[in-house]
Amino acid sequence: MNDYSIVYFGNDWLGENRTSSHHIAQRLAISHKLLYVECPGLRMPKGNKRDIKRIFSKIGKCLSRPIRRGEQFWVYTLFQVPLHRFALIRRLNEKLILFSLKRVMKQLNISQPLLWFVAPHLSMIPGKLPARGVVYYCVDNYASMPDVDRQFVSFMDDEMTRKADLVFVASEPIFHNKIKLARELLLSPHGVDFHHFHQVVTSPLQAPDDIASIDKPIIGFWGLIENWVDLDLIAFLAQQQPTWHFVLIGHVAVKDNPCNDMHNVHFLGTKHFSELPGYACRFDVAILPYRLNEQVHSCNPIKLREYLATGKPVVSVRYPEVEKYHDVVAIADGYADFARKIAWYLENDSLELAERRVTRMRAESWDRRVQEILSAVNSKFGGIQ
Repeated sequence: MNDYSIVYFGNDWLGENRTSSHHIAQRLAISHKLLYVECPGLRMPKGNKRDIKRIFSKIGKCLSRPIRRGEQFWVYTLFQVPLHRFALIRRLNEKLILFSLKRVMKQLNISQPLLWFVAPHLSMIPGKLPARGVVYYCVDNYASMPDVDRQFVSFMDDEMTRKADLVFVASEPIFHNKIKLARELLLSPHGVDFHHFHQVVTSPLQAPDDIASIDKPIIGFWGLIENWVDLDLIAFLAQQQPTWHFVLIGHVAVKDNPCNDMHNVHFLGTKHFSELPGYACRFDVAILPYRLNEQVHSCNPIKLREYLATGKPVVSVRYPEVEKYHDVVAIADGYADFARKIAWYLENDSLELAERRVTRMRAESWDRRVQEILSAVNSKFGGIQ
């Protein structure tokens, strides 16, 4: 093990989606003593059963000791009142957070760690804990996310960017937004768990029953189904092509769903990361049906790489980062064009095209990406292997 520790501030370790936060922390913990701190989300809880259940779960976990997840890997849940715009609440949160972190770091014998943040709402922490440095790994335009206090999230994002010694960003639009704020800024696109998704090509996978029973062709998507997913596009495609079946995997977080009661649109709910290749083996085409809003303009979705690693054809709306993959992704302009691109793949996809998609992803594994990230960290802080 290296002679330093990392305190890594991420989202829920056992959350529904496997994010860059998980992939990077998991690999850092192979050679570094790592405390993974689960932080509350940016958005205000909505008061529904799901959010209330999560709040009580977090309260219970934050009162417990850190949970050991590996030889040098612990997970601790941080409690924070999600009312960031109120100065009194911010001061209370700061005191609670610093008290909790100092107590847990003492329990684990962690001193002078590298502080690693993947979200902006702990921007009060840098400078108030002893640390060898601060890394901010920014993967989204957080202020444009749904149900957040846009003005204050933007403030916290800027503050974290200024305070961090080294800032990584996942897309070029975010890079250009931060170039005047960051002390040192590096573009670090997402990676992919290549071998996990390449199973679709190399192994005879058995599809789960809920998708095995659906007629083909199957047009598939996985991820959180929030307002950035264009369900009007899905409804249009399903009406235009009643023999195509659309399978959407993930929590549905929208209220008004135009696809309800459509016989060829199937919402299968959340699935564990380990199950996704089994679902992908039934896909004929994978899709990125986003709304062209501010958040999507800045995004660099991991699922794009996951889809490509399965060898399946991919159709996407047009946004800056996907254009870098125009040679292996069909990029659609408008609803009718999206339908045409899917139809073309259903008629013309080939093993040669599938191999081209897979080959493109071999060089973009998370293992390689984390090595690149650590090389930059080593260069910045020195003595880090």
